[in-house]
Amino acid sequence: MTKIVLRRLAMLVLVIFGVSVICFVISRLIPGDPAQMMLGPRATPQAIAEMRSRLGLDQPVTTQYIQYMSDLLRGDFGVSIITRQPVLGELWSYIPATLELMLMAMVLSIVVGVPLGVLTALRRDTWVDNLGRGLAILGISAPTFWLGLMLMLLLYAELGWLPGSGRLDIGVTPPPHVTGLYLIDAAIAGDGLAWRSAFNHLLLPAITLALASVGTVVRLVRGSMIEVLSEDYIRTARAYGLAPWRIHFVYALKNALIPFVTVLGLELASLLFGSVVVESVFAWPGVGNHVLGAILNLDFPVIMGFTVLASVVYVLANLLVDLAYLMLDPRIQISA
Repeated sequence: MTKIVLRRLAMLVLVIFGVSVICFVISRLIPGDPAQMMLGPRATPQAIAEMRSRLGLDQPVTTQYIQYMSDLLRGDFGVSIITRQPVLGELWSYIPATLELMLMAMVLSIVVGVPLGVLTALRRDTWVDNLGRGLAILGISAPTFWLGLMLMLLLYAELGWLPGSGRLDIGVTPPPHVTGLYLIDAAIAGDGLAWRSAFNHLLLPAITLALASVGTVVRLVRGSMIEVLSEDYIRTARAYGLAPWRIHFVYALKNALIPFVTVLGLELASLLFGSVVVESVFAWPGVGNHVLGAILNLDFPVIMGFTVLASVVYVLANLLVDLAYLMLDPRIQISA
């Protein structure tokens, strides 16, 4: 276990190094002068030159990168060009909203996708199977922004069942900050009104973000269950007269979930990238919406900071997948 963790942590360092190099080079190739953007269109050439010197942009590219990595290792992600605030502090203030959205989407993916995948496997080649596979393909292939707009049109504009944007209704006071996750903070404070409002606002973007993951989960669980149900030990269990529910959900499902764990870890990381589109559609005040604004304004420090954080999440997700593999089946040999 220790060997696996150490190998993954070493990989984390290599991934961060590679991502930082690529982002740094791209940020320097994109047209636009950060000093000019910070000072505005009316800045004088002298003021721009002074700002470039202050930011270190007049130094050689290698010197700039070494300085950037030195700051990054100290936890200094730089300063936003637009807001003039530390990038890490800005991203950290938006992360709770994104984390709450990601966790809700992941819960919906598991609660809906796993049972539906098992059902389609048990009803193979029937109308239930065809319907489940059709819904899975639709969720995977449909663009996320289109699904979000269609759900907003139906559930918000037409039916009025759910709110369309934001985290709370107008006039509802946010709960006292403990974790930054409104559902948890409202529950701790015992504020039922804030909890219901936060839950209603969370449902629509979480459903949109979860739809693509649900399709992936259904297809993987279905294929894995079909394969497991054909194993010899399943036929032996049937010959001994065990109840079908026990065979399906105690013996078969546990082994069928082993490949699913891999996708679960990767989907958790991909939800961070998917949140950029979903948060922009629903005006969700998370890190994805903030980064989208940074992209439109060419705020390079924010873009690079988000990319580095996303790479860390991706590698840590893979580490959790490997550890979960050992918990599900210690016989599995994990190669780093």
